[in-house]
Amino acid sequence: MAATATRIYTHILFEADGRIAWVTMNRPEKRNALSVAHMLELIDCFQAIGDDPSIAVVILRGNGPAFCAGHDLSELIGRSPDFYRHVFEVCTRLMDTIQSIPQPVIAQVHGVATAAGCQLVATCDLAVASEDARFATPGVKIGLFCSTPMVAVSRNLPRKKMMEMLLTGEPISAQEALLYGLVNRVVPRERLEDETRALAEKIAAASPAVIRLGKQAFYRQLDLPQPQAYAYAQAVMTLNATMADAQEGICAFLEKRPPRWPASASG
Repeated sequence: MAATATRIYTHILFEADGRIAWVTMNRPEKRNALSVAHMLELIDCFQAIGDDPSIAVVILRGNGPAFCAGHDLSELIGRSPDFYRHVFEVCTRLMDTIQSIPQPVIAQVHGVATAAGCQLVATCDLAVASEDARFATPGVKIGLFCSTPMVAVSRNLPRKKMMEMLLTGEPISAQEALLYGLVNRVVPRERLEDETRALAEKIAAASPAVIRLGKQAFYRQLDLPQPQAYAYAQAVMTLNATMADAQEGICAFLEKRPPRWPASASG
């Protein structure tokens, strides 16, 4: 944890308590809009977390009135194609980093999550939203179709609903986001932090080695044809069954006692 905690950031905050870490987007005056500098800091922080075995789960949240309002539009005026290419490459790298680190990442969402902010929610492994949260891909309203947010969000939502969001730019409520699979649960605003932490603690109680294996396997099998997905999953299950954590977990279940994870004993 020390290597992560000693990093100094301008646009984000990092803190950890036990095996749970919080990454807080801290540009409240900009509704946590994703400038290039902001995204690079997020990438650096998530990469450091990925290398830190003391952290089991990460919660991503935003300070101020919004979770994240998308890209910082002030950076997108009158720039060169190379600059725009760089912006969206950095954004893609951020999303890939969130899904590639071994720890599950939970989005703690309040206020608005729009465009690349909605993309962030869709990219996180899990999401808890407050009742006031709103989600949108509104780029069409300003002449900038939400093509990169579309990649992540369309892998969460049904096709017709996704097209409606993209073509109209209109937001959906937290309850609609729950109905369509963008978030896992919706809670009162005053319960948002507690409910998100409770979910994180459930995950942190599991074997870190097994969670790491499972997260990687989930994303690898998603886009495989079913026969290949099963072949891959069989190989993963076989490897998993040989692990000390699996043997401990099975024995603990049969002996009706809490498991003592070998992988977490030193971390």
